[in-house]
Amino acid sequence: MAVVDRIKFDAPSEEILVWRYPGEQLRLGSQLVVDQSQEAVFVKRGEALDVFGPGTHTLSTGNLPLLHRLVNLPFGGDTPFTAEVWFVNKTVKRGLKWGTKAAIPIIDSVYNYPVNVRAYGRWGLRITDSRSFVTQIVGTLKMTDTDRIEEHFISEIDRKFSDAMAEFFESQKTSVFQANAQLNELSTFTGSAISREFGRYGVEIVNFNIERISIPKEEMDKFQEVLGQRMESDQVGQNPPQISPQRPSGERPKPETGDETDALVARLKTLKKMLEDDLITNEEYEAKKKEILERF
Repeated sequence: MAVVDRIKFDAPSEEILVWRYPGEQLRLGSQLVVDQSQEAVFVKRGEALDVFGPGTHTLSTGNLPLLHRLVNLPFGGDTPFTAEVWFVNKTVKRGLKWGTKAAIPIIDSVYNYPVNVRAYGRWGLRITDSRSFVTQIVGTLKMTDTDRIEEHFISEIDRKFSDAMAEFFESQKTSVFQANAQLNELSTFTGSAISREFGRYGVEIVNFNIERISIPKEEMDKFQEVLGQRMESDQVGQNPPQISPQRPSGERPKPETGDETDALVARLKTLKKMLEDDLITNEEYEAKKKEILERF
C-alpha cells in the first residue's frame, strides 16, 4: 500500500459524526489537514492517542508524543509507520427525534394508580471530547455508521428517561396525568439526568425537549372508572346509610360530626384535583360536588 503524504477528510457527507481515513501507511512529514469544527484522532492497537484540532499539521515526533511513546516512531521521514486516523465532526446536531420504544409503566404517586405512558420529542448533541468518543463509540462499541450511533444514543435516552421521569413525579408529588402541563420542567429534569449519562461518551446534550406525553385512551377511561368507584366506596365505607328519625316539618338536619366533615372535605379536594387533571368533565364535577355538599 502506498505511503500517504496528505491526510484529509473526504467523507461523502458533512453530517457524518466520525469517519476513518482509508489509508494507514503514514510517515513523518506527511500533511494532516483538519477542517473547522473537526478534530483528528490517531488510533493504534485500539487506543485513541494524539488529537489534532483545525489547521494543517506536519506530522512529527513532536506532535505525536503518545503514538511515539507507544511504537517508538522512526526519526527519519522516509520510514513509514501504520496508524488509523479518525476525523470527528464537532458541529452541533439539532432537531434529532427521539421516542420511547415501548410504553413506560409508572405508579402515579398522587392517585397510587399504575399507568403506561409514551413520550416523544427532539434533542441535539455535540461531541466535546473526541478521544473519549472514539474510545467508547468506535473502540468499545465498534460503531462507525452515523445512523447506528444515533440509534444507540436514542436507546440510551429511552433507558435513562424512564428512570428519570418516574423520579420526577415522585419527587415533585405531582400526577402523571398532568404531565403535558409540565413539559418544560420535566424536559429540564430528565435532560439533566441524560446529559450526565452521555458525558462518558464525550458527548454534550445541547438541547432535550419533550414534545408530547401520551396515555392510551382505554387506560384513561379505566382510570376514571376506578376513581369513581373509589369515591363511591369511600362514601359508603365512611358514612354507611342509616335510618334517620322523623323530624318535624321544616326542621333542618343535624350537621355532620367533625370526622365526617373532614372526610367530606377530603373528597371535595380529591374531586377538584380530578377536574384540574382533566380526568372528569365540568358537568361531572358539579354533579358530584352537589351530591357531596348535600351530606353536610
